[in-house]
This record gives sequence, structure tokens and C-alpha cells, in this order.
Amino acid sequence: MNKPLAERIRPKTLEAYLSQEHLIGDNGSLTQQIKRGMIPSLILWGPPGVGKTTLANIISSESGRPFYTLSAINSGVKDVREVIEKAKQSGGLFTAKNPILFIDEIHRFSKSQQDSLLGAVEKGWITLVGATTENPSFEVIPALLSRCQVYILNAFGKEELEALLHRAMKEDEFMASKNITLSETDALLRLSGGDARKLLNIFELIVSSQESDSIQITNDLVLKLVQQNTVRYDKTGEQHYDIISAFIKSIRGSDPNAAVYWLARMIEGGEDVKFIARRLIILASEDIGNANPTALIMANNTFQAVTTIGFPEARIILSQCAIYLATSAKSNASYMAINHAQQLVKQTGDLSVPLHIRNAPTKLMKELGYGENYQYAHNHKDNFVSQEFLPEEISNTKLYEPGDNQRENAFRSFLKNRWKDKYNY
Repeated sequence: MNKPLAERIRPKTLEAYLSQEHLIGDNGSLTQQIKRGMIPSLILWGPPGVGKTTLANIISSESGRPFYTLSAINSGVKDVREVIEKAKQSGGLFTAKNPILFIDEIHRFSKSQQDSLLGAVEKGWITLVGATTENPSFEVIPALLSRCQVYILNAFGKEELEALLHRAMKEDEFMASKNITLSETDALLRLSGGDARKLLNIFELIVSSQESDSIQITNDLVLKLVQQNTVRYDKTGEQHYDIISAFIKSIRGSDPNAAVYWLARMIEGGEDVKFIARRLIILASEDIGNANPTALIMANNTFQAVTTIGFPEARIILSQCAIYLATSAKSNASYMAINHAQQLVKQTGDLSVPLHIRNAPTKLMKELGYGENYQYAHNHKDNFVSQEFLPEEISNTKLYEPGDNQRENAFRSFLKNRWKDKYNY
């Protein structure tokens, strides 16, 4: 029993793989590609412990391809080139059976390391499978990202995590030798933070610590045996998400004191400076928006500045931005407007663009009425003329409701003056 439990019950086939039905279900996109034997280079993006490495191994075995692996933590450009050379020599060159190169935590690869992969991916010497917990749009260079498909792995839910525990009790020889009763699982699930690997590690620790073969798992037992260091900041675990959540909610709630405290927790824990700055950009638009458009400029400039400077000085810039955003007027009107608009699109489908606002680059299109009766706003008083811009079926639909703040109240007055009662502003 030298291997940890998570490794001992790691699934070997698609049928045994838990969750991610959108990828590996009967009609999943990856399932279909594996059946056809045509595997593209891809990036698996998802939180820790959702099976990215396992899925990469299964893709390799089920498609009958050689499998090579590198860790971005301890591999340099030289290591990448050596593995690529081995892959080229292993057969399958320029065929559908080219080897798979799996790179764990690919977001940690530098630009030069990622550049070293480009030629091999482009020429078909390897099929790249990268795993990341960070948004690949930010962490993978555009040239490499454009050559890969991105697949999102979803976090495990309660039912899936409990199913994993039952699988361990049934399939693992050591666990099956015990008489285990799962009376309560809340503490187990909470401590795992949705990370299947962490869940199984904790579960094995609990079971191994009991002298009796009859073991009743309760919340009290789990909390008693698992030492919790509440000060420790785990960048890949539950606290990573809990503390960034507390940080964002403190700013949204206009509390600069709490915001700076949670910021300090992340800084002391070694959190990625770009991760913090990206969340500030999102918040500036989602929670402040047009109540103070300068907030988005401030947040974006913060991202650029801290990316250039790095720690420790970046902490000052992050603090300034967090305090500015926390003390700014708030509005989620733009966020709600796009949510309403997307829901309307899902409900109404692809409605036709009104003829008068269609593009008419050719003579035929003009003859068919494209662009006809369009009124150029700048030819009218106040650069405005009342005309319909929505499809006829949803005309007069109001999606944007200005927030109750000084700037957006001015927007409301502007829109009411222009549109009168059309949108009931």
C-alpha cells in the first residue's frame, strides 16, 4: 500500500471516469474524437483534483498513443526539446497516432518554454495535452493557444464526491477490508474543497488511523483527526477560493479595511499577483461599471503595473486599487443588462436584423432593401433620431436599467430625453 489511495483507484478507462459528462459522456466531444482516433492538441482547464491528469492518461491509452509527461515546475526548455526528440523517434510521425506530450501546470511555463513547443505541435510531431488551474487565455501564449482546443473541467459536486468515496470503499483492497460506514460526510467534503485527490487523502488518513476494522465516519471524527491550520494559505485549495471570495465581497460591500486585510492574506500566502489583479478588473466592471467608469481604467492600469513590477512593490499598487474600488460608487447595471440580453437571445433565437440597419456592401443587397430607410443620427438635431434598432419581435424591450447613482441617473435622464416613453426610463 505504498501508493496513495487516489493513485490506487485512478480510473483507467472512459467508462470508469467520474463526471465531466460534457466531455466524456456518450455524446461528449472528447469521446467522439477518441472514437475517430483524431485527437487535437488541447488544454484541460479546471480546479485542482478534478481529473485532468487522469483524463490525459486515458486519452493516451484509449487512442493507442505513446505518452510522455513533463511538469512545468521542474522542466526547462532543454527538457522539452529532449522529450520532443524522443517523441519523434517513437513512431507515428505525421500520422493520427503521433505521441501525446502531457504538461502538468502548463500555466507555469515561461514564454520561451511555451515557444519551444510550437514547432512540434504545428508539424504534428506531438499532440500536446496541457493541464492548468488558471485561465489559459491569460497564461498560455496566443500562438500556442490558437493551436489547441480548450476543454473546461467542472468542479465535482457533492454527489460525485460521495460516489468517489463509495468507489474507494468498494474497489480498493485496503478500504474493502474495513467495515466503513459513512454516517456523515459534510466535514470530509468541506475540508477537501471539491478536490478529489485531497478528499481521498483525508479519507485514507481517517481510516488508517483507526485500530478497529469497524469505522463510522462522522463530522466530529474527521475534524478531530485532521489538523487544520486556518492561517495557512493554500494557493490550490479551498482557501484560495474562499479568500479571493472574501476579498471581492469586501470591495463590493465598500469596506476598504476588510479588503486590505484579505489582500494581505493573499500576499503573505504568495498568491499570484496577476490573479489578484485580474479579479480587480472583473470587479471594476461587474460591481462598479458606469457608476464610475474610471474604476475599470484604474484596475486595468493596476494589472499592467503589477505585471511589470511584481512583488514586493506590487502590494502597494494592489492596495491603492483595492481601496479605490472599495470606496467607489457601485452599480451592477451593465452586468445585469448582458445577463438579461443573453437570456433573451436563448429564448428568442436568431431573430432577423431589421433591413434598415443591415450592412449593404453590394448592389444586390441594396436592391433587396438592405440599409434602406436607415437614418444617420449625425444628420439630426442632438445627433439623434428615433428609429428601431431591435428585431421587430422584441421591439421596445428594455434590457439596461441604470443604477441609482449620480452618473447613471444622468444616463437615465439622457435616455428618457431621447427616447421619451419608448423604454420607460
